Amino acid sequence: MTSAPKIGVLALQGDVREHIRALEESGATATPVRRQEELAAVDALVVPGGESTTMWKLAAIFELLEPLRLRIKEGMPAYGSCAGMIMLADRIEGGIEGQETLGGIDMVVRRNAFGRQVDSFEADLDFAGRGTIRAVFIRAPWVESVGPDVEVLGRTEAGDRIVAVRQGPLLATSFHPELTGDARVHSYFVEMVREL
Repeated sequence: MTSAPKIGVLALQGDVREHIRALEESGATATPVRRQEELAAVDALVVPGGESTTMWKLAAIFELLEPLRLRIKEGMPAYGSCAGMIMLADRIEGGIEGQETLGGIDMVVRRNAFGRQVDSFEADLDFAGRGTIRAVFIRAPWVESVGPDVEVLGRTEAGDRIVAVRQGPLLATSFHPELTGDARVHSYFVEMVREL
């Protein structure tokens, strides 16, 4: 793909504008996605932060849950940040009764692993061998375990918690790169989309 990829941002909840801005800074054409026809028109998708249970319920109400799962299963590139990471996980811990995800990444993610809103923090970490980035964690999940096909792209400073992963065309971070003004994570995703 040589032209600017068209990347949607799931616009049910979360930092939609901030993701659109970071994607456009990274050379993509970005657009909000709320309907099936909008989903069908994009090359890739960002699932932003927010509240994963609310996002799941809204996706069901907007009749997007199955179309999203199908596009991901068919190989559409997707990037999930914070709640988006939970949505792309095959398995979650700490979810509410009956909570569903879109799936796609062979990992177990723990909801609100770093604590409540008051426990939010920022930290420096190495992302995908591209140098140090500032990561903003807000009621963030972490990855408990990954399958053999999942590449770990980032860990907390102490190295004890996985906070960024990739499996094929799917990328997920437990932090919010859209809030820092540093578009390197989004640039990495745009490069992934161009390569596929």
